[in-house]
Amino acid sequence: MPLPKEPTKRASILTEIPPIAASKPQRKTAAKSKVSASASTVEPESNTRKSAEVLRMGSASSAPTPSLLKSPSTGYVPNLGKTGAVITGKVQTNRSAKSARRQSKVEGAKVFVLDTNVLMHDPSALFRFEEHDVFLPLITLEELDDHKKGMSEVARHARQVSRALDSLMEDMDDIESGVALNRLGNVDAMGKLLVQTKELAAELPKTLPVGKADNQILGVVFALSKQYQDKQVVLVSKDINMRIKARALGLLAEDYFNDQVLEDRDLLYSGFLELADDFWEKNSKGMESWQHAGVTFYKISGPAVKDMLVNQFVFCNSGMPLTAQVKEISGRTAVLQTLRDYTHNKNAVWGVTARNREQNLALNLLMNPDCDFVSLLGQAGTGKTLLALAAGLSQVLETKQYSEIIVTRATVPVGEDIGFLPGTEEEKMAPWMGAFEDNLEVLNKPDPAGGEWGRSATNELIKTKIKIKSMNFMRGRTFLNKFLIIDEAQNLSPKQMKTLITRAGPGTKIVCLGNLAQIDTPYLTEGSSGLTYVVDRFKGWPHSGHVTLQRGERSRLADYASEAL
Repeated sequence: MPLPKEPTKRASILTEIPPIAASKPQRKTAAKSKVSASASTVEPESNTRKSAEVLRMGSASSAPTPSLLKSPSTGYVPNLGKTGAVITGKVQTNRSAKSARRQSKVEGAKVFVLDTNVLMHDPSALFRFEEHDVFLPLITLEELDDHKKGMSEVARHARQVSRALDSLMEDMDDIESGVALNRLGNVDAMGKLLVQTKELAAELPKTLPVGKADNQILGVVFALSKQYQDKQVVLVSKDINMRIKARALGLLAEDYFNDQVLEDRDLLYSGFLELADDFWEKNSKGMESWQHAGVTFYKISGPAVKDMLVNQFVFCNSGMPLTAQVKEISGRTAVLQTLRDYTHNKNAVWGVTARNREQNLALNLLMNPDCDFVSLLGQAGTGKTLLALAAGLSQVLETKQYSEIIVTRATVPVGEDIGFLPGTEEEKMAPWMGAFEDNLEVLNKPDPAGGEWGRSATNELIKTKIKIKSMNFMRGRTFLNKFLIIDEAQNLSPKQMKTLITRAGPGTKIVCLGNLAQIDTPYLTEGSSGLTYVVDRFKGWPHSGHVTLQRGERSRLADYASEAL
């Protein structure tokens, strides 16, 4: 390829080019229709040639583009198009204003439009949006009114929201300008409550029926996005389809995240910690050890302590195997206590021995009288119910530590509801307690010499010590010296879980069992389940413990099905 010829003329210097005269501002009497015409007016040939030369030299150097070169009179030098057309400073100013508005729209306060299901899910949702404003459409208030009757949890939440709204708007003359959300003492709520006081024109597609409540809320969001140009208008809903429709219409929509304890299930506290392979090499020199009542204690210090929590289990498989529980943490020093081996037959609990390490850890918590709250997580077949029931029977009938076992669970059907059940409270709950009946058959192994009479007598004795209670009648009760088992706890909300746990009186132990992969309650996820909530809140408390069971021990068929299906 031949090289280009050498230039015959010397390039002009930037300082030698005369400055471009600023364009005169248009008179106010000029019609708006002439703005576009003036924007496309072509300059004289001399000015166009000089301006084009400035544009070429500006692009070749590191100087700013001509559209950003300021002029003493107008503030901006007119920009040139490809044909030499001038774009007026007014148009450029409008563009910069739009970009500034867009920037403030991203960084400033927002307006959150709440769907009805958010308030029925969390009645305190009004005060969870910090400095942002909360908008309630009238159709949301209508739906709250429709759901306020009854004794269900949803009805109670609807009534609680109505009372909070009544207190907020009491003695307020100008509701249209907004009500401060911190009037009731919620210092974290720094925004305003905006209630729809007039009809908002909506421009939704004709394919969406107007009479549907969800579509009316979408119309309100669409109208507010036009009204508040300087703020983001975001729809908050627990309904997935509602959020999908909003995004399809170009509207912003989010889930309600305030009830999310964790964003990822993998971040949930497992209850145990694996030590590094060089644990003994780094800690053996300064380690102290002693024995008391047949139990060995180790006092360690070092960087590994910062990851430990009280009542957390630690284990090390390399070198000298160690499985212990953290009993005390003081600064960078921790005291570890060895565990009782429930895998051995001599330590069997009601005839049940641990089949793996996690079951051994669980039995250490269940049989520990100083541990008032125990939570067990695990997939189907890991032995949660069997271990809890065996520990309860042992401490009720053998050691007499507790007076009786109380069993309850969330009555959420997997399939179609079969309707009302006849009988007393326990008879109504009996179909939901099939899992406990199955485990009782495994645990009830009387002496063969007793025959059928002995087996029947044992069954009757056990049933007199096990009471099946419904969660609907737990409010106001206090359980004294009971062994309380909450089964299927993953289907409970954080507020329901708080209601149950606060029923515990002196000498009562509460055991929560659940599988986060089997949540059947609407609007609950792995991150917002009450079981996730209590596991995260109780970790590190000296009188609580948690274990996530890993291996299934039901049968080889069940183990293979859980992996292959």
